[in-house]
This record gives sequence, structure tokens and C-alpha cells, in this order.
Amino acid sequence: MAAIVLTNVSKDWGETRVLDEVSFAAEAGSLVVLLGPSGCGKSTTLRLIAGLDQVTAGRIAIDGRDVTGLPPARRRVAMVFQSYALFPHLSVRENIVFGLKARSVPAAERERRLARAADVLGLAQLLDRKPSQLSGGQQQRVALGRAIVAESPVCLMDEPLSNLDAQLRGEMRREIRALQQRLGMTMIYVTHDQVEAMTMADRVILMDRGRIAQNGPPEELYARPRTAFAARFIGTPPMNVVPADPLGVTAPRPGLLLGIRPEAIAIGTEGIPATVRNVEYLGADSLIETEAAGQTIFAKADGKSELSPGAAVRLAWAETDCHWFDTETGERL
Repeated sequence: MAAIVLTNVSKDWGETRVLDEVSFAAEAGSLVVLLGPSGCGKSTTLRLIAGLDQVTAGRIAIDGRDVTGLPPARRRVAMVFQSYALFPHLSVRENIVFGLKARSVPAAERERRLARAADVLGLAQLLDRKPSQLSGGQQQRVALGRAIVAESPVCLMDEPLSNLDAQLRGEMRREIRALQQRLGMTMIYVTHDQVEAMTMADRVILMDRGRIAQNGPPEELYARPRTAFAARFIGTPPMNVVPADPLGVTAPRPGLLLGIRPEAIAIGTEGIPATVRNVEYLGADSLIETEAAGQTIFAKADGKSELSPGAAVRLAWAETDCHWFDTETGERL
């Protein structure tokens, strides 16, 4: 059964449509990531599910119940924000159970839920501290604890890791995913970071200018991007998407865009001529920026590349690694 279903949901701010007939379903117990650049509509979608904003048109259902017109308190969802939203004058304990107190949950039940959350998140030794005495990762755990004690079947997360450093983001990604699977909750997770999306999600919903560009498992978005936008957005580094005609490659028809992933490109003595523009050493591999027929093409090589800017090279790839997109619509052939 789908825990969350959006049907033709639209949102207007004045005369501007920021969300245009968005439809998708999140299965119960799954982690669905809303991914996309700033302004694509992903946070607006989350706020509409939470009830913080009202839809202009369409329908939202949670656990089979139409909640389109219901206030947030009646939707049975927990939410974790980017800013953590902790009360600085309250202890960890008080922050976690604040919502339960506001809903007049009995003291014994509050303590039971608190103990469970503290055990799951490793906060038992920190319950008497104030937020200012915690690290960023610990503060994020407190925000997660507040969502856990609510014991809601649905948890909504809006860019929860963007304030953390790179190493801590990696650790928290794994913790959140493990927590979601352990508790069996349905989670909608908003991010602009495609690494978070690819490593955490059961399903990725890639958004572009208020619409869904592609909806599928992470591996599908990587292996078969539906549009040139999806091809450029997914992957680190992203796929090269360039006009095919200037390169002189064999295409299904003239006037197409060729998509080729940097890791699929071999630098050697065969293929199209190119000039090295820049080399970035990344440790396990090197990212090599080249120019071919006026087009910028990135290639990836194992280890440290000995190539230097200005070097003449040739680029080759297998025909099976080619992705073709319509120049006008950006749609995959």
C-alpha cells in the first residue's frame, strides 16, 4: 500500500505556478528522495504534504486518507528541518519530548518514547545537555529524536544535512537510512545533493522547474536518464551532453545531443582528437577536462594522470555507452 499519494498537485504563488500537476506515490516503509536544484519545487512539495502550505489544485492522501484540506496536526507526520529548530534554553530531554507535552501525552508514555529514541540514536548520555553543548551531528540526532518519539508513520526531512561538514554528512546519511529501515517508517527526504539521493533512496524523484523530470530507482536515473537535464544532474561528475554533429560521430540522425559518461571515455591513440585543458587529481582517479571540436568533454582516468594542459589526445568510447537526446525537447530517444 502507498503511504503517500500525490495526484495532479499544483501550487501557485500569485500568478506564478511553482508546482505543476505533480503526481507520485511513496510506498509504505520506503525512503523517497525529492531531488533537484534550488527553485525546482522540492521543498514546496514537502510543505504541501506536511500541510504547512495549501495546494492550489490536486489531492494528497496519506495512508489512504485524503488530507488535502487538513491542518498539519491532523496529518500524523513528523518533520525534520534544515535548521534543526531546537530550543536553545531547553535540554536535550526537553527538546525531544516538547511535542509530546504539547499534545498532553502522559508522563509515563513520554518517558517510554524518550528512552527508546535515546537508545536508538545514542543520546542517553546527552539528555541533560543544552543544544549549545552539542556538535552539529548530535544536534541533528536530537531533531531526529523528536521525530521518532512522535511515532508517526511518515517522516518528512527538508535538507537535514546541509549544515554539516562533508565527513559528518556521510556518517549521518548512513545513520538516517539505517534508522528508517529499522523503524519501518515512510520517509520523504528533500535534497539538492545527488550523492545523498543515490546512496539513500529506494526511489528518486528528480524535479525541474516545478515538474517531475524522472521518477525511478537511483540506478535507473543513472543508467537511463530520461532527459538531457537528468543526464547532466545525475552522476559525479555529470554526464557529458554535447551536440553530436560537430564531433563527427555516427548518430541515429542529425541534430541530436550525445550523452557519454566521463568514466566511459578512454584516452588513448584512437577516437576523436581533443586537447587537454585541465587535470584534477582526486586520489582514486583524475578528472580530465578536454576540448574537442569546440565542445568541452570530461573524461575520468584511474589514479593520477600524467597528462598536462595542452596535450593532444584522442577520446574513444563504446557505442553501447552512448545516450541520445532530442536537441529541441531534451527527451531521450
